Amino acid sequence: MSAYGHQMERQYSTQSLSSRAGSEMGSRYIVESGFYMSSWAATIFIAALVTAAVLLITLLVTLTVMLQSCQSKNSGNIEIWKSNDDYHFCKSFSLHAELNRLDADYHPALCKAAAIRYIKEGEYTRDLNSTMWLVENYFSGVRPLDDGLDMVLMDVDDFFPSKSQYSEPLQPRLNQYGCSDCFEEALHLKLMFILKLYMKLQAAGWPLILISREPERQRNVTIKYLVSSGYVNWSSLIMRVDDEMQMDTFEYFSRRRTELQKEGFRVMTVFSSQMDALTGPCLGKRVFKIPNPIYYNVEHRVERTKLLKQNLAGEQDYHNRSSF
Repeated sequence: MSAYGHQMERQYSTQSLSSRAGSEMGSRYIVESGFYMSSWAATIFIAALVTAAVLLITLLVTLTVMLQSCQSKNSGNIEIWKSNDDYHFCKSFSLHAELNRLDADYHPALCKAAAIRYIKEGEYTRDLNSTMWLVENYFSGVRPLDDGLDMVLMDVDDFFPSKSQYSEPLQPRLNQYGCSDCFEEALHLKLMFILKLYMKLQAAGWPLILISREPERQRNVTIKYLVSSGYVNWSSLIMRVDDEMQMDTFEYFSRRRTELQKEGFRVMTVFSSQMDALTGPCLGKRVFKIPNPIYYNVEHRVERTKLLKQNLAGEQDYHNRSSF
């Protein structure tokens, strides 16, 4: 080969090597530009990823808590609504039970629990206070005439506690409803209300006539209880005679009010917690229904009647044995 040829071959080889070297350097640059990252940039990138993950977890936790809170709130609202719904249903049912003189067996089981809430949560106290306000508001505008014929008729059976003067207390029976003292508390509140009402009417100069469902032969024990409890200076105490014992109480009260009117008395107002004393003729210008604990008033009335009949039967048996 000529010298010129050797020179051209060397130049070609040099260019090839240079080209190959440049190509390799270019490839390395491209590859390294895809994966290379400085420590500072890597730190920032990792911190950003951690921050994003923390924010995402926080968001998920917040949404979970909010969802649980909404569920709990809705559940609480449903429970409150159901509780209030049961209460109002039982209060309405109790009123209709009184109007129709239904026995306690007709009351739904849920009303026993509603009766306890009615007392424990202060609803019964508020009902008594509201009734007293209505009474005071009415009597602030009326006065009895000087002839002494205007009178107020009061159901004396409301003056007695659950521990009747004729029978054993009903406390053991009350325990099965899960409340050993709330009904006694309610009856105590009722007795305080009645005594306060009695004193106010008497202080205002109203003649008071007391009427009872009990038989005439219980007069002495009834008077003894009334006097010892602070009820004094009434105008008259009406009790059932023998031919009235089998009479329906609605008819008995109606008959006695009619007789009072025929005798010249003017029945201005009637007070009672029982509907049989608040319906019929000669009720005067205004009647006042004294609140009773839900459910218990019917239960107590039925139970007291049974116990009274047992007591009277025992008393009659005692007199029969004593006559021999």
